[in-house]
Parts: sequence; structure tokens; C-alpha cells
Amino acid sequence: VQLQASGGGLVQPGGSLRLSCAALASDFTLENYAIGWFRQAPGKEREGVSCVRGINGDTYYVDSVKGRFTTSRDNAKNTVYLQMNSLKPEDTAVYYCHAQDGPLNFWGQGTQVTVSS
Repeated sequence: VQLQASGGGLVQPGGSLRLSCAALASDFTLENYAIGWFRQAPGKEREGVSCVRGINGDTYYVDSVKGRFTTSRDNAKNTVYLQMNSLKPEDTAVYYCHAQDGPLNFWGQGTQVTVSS
């Protein structure tokens, strides 16, 4: 396992969480990779949520989270974040981060996000 996602938890609808994706090895530089956030809810397929490219930092979001989620890099900390605001019950899932650079790709262990009152 090269990546570790963290920051999940239980939050009420309308609340916020910030997920972190960190490299576990000191020689694994996330800045060189496109970092994607994915989620998988019970009984559903894993879906892509967001991505930040490695080259130019462009970001992409699935329509269901646009305007609510923001992904960003802190290269000094070798960490990528997913800021999640205005959370909804349908955002409940295990969230994973993924790093890709050409044929190289790595998955991290997931973190559970539960949105419930």
C-alpha cells in the first residue's frame, strides 16, 4: 500500500469533512501523479469523484459533487486533499485515493464517510 486516505467520519447533512491522501513512502512524490478520489457505496460500483492532474493541476469533478467538493495539493506535505462541503446522505461511501502516472497506478486504503442525522 503506497497511499493512505484519512479524515472520514460521521457528519450530519450539510456538514463538512476534509479527506487527506498521503504517500506512505518518502520517495513517493504525489506531485508527479494525477490523484483521483473515488467512492464506493454499499451495493454500488466504485465511481470517480474528482481528479487533480499532475502536470498542470487541472481539476475535474463528477457532476453530483460540483460546487460542493474541492480537491487540492499541498506539495510541501506531499498530500492531496478533498474538501467536502454541504454533504448529503447520498455522499455516504468508502472514499479512496488513487495515483496514476502513465502505466503506474496505486490505490490507497479507503476511509469511511457517513452522512446521517
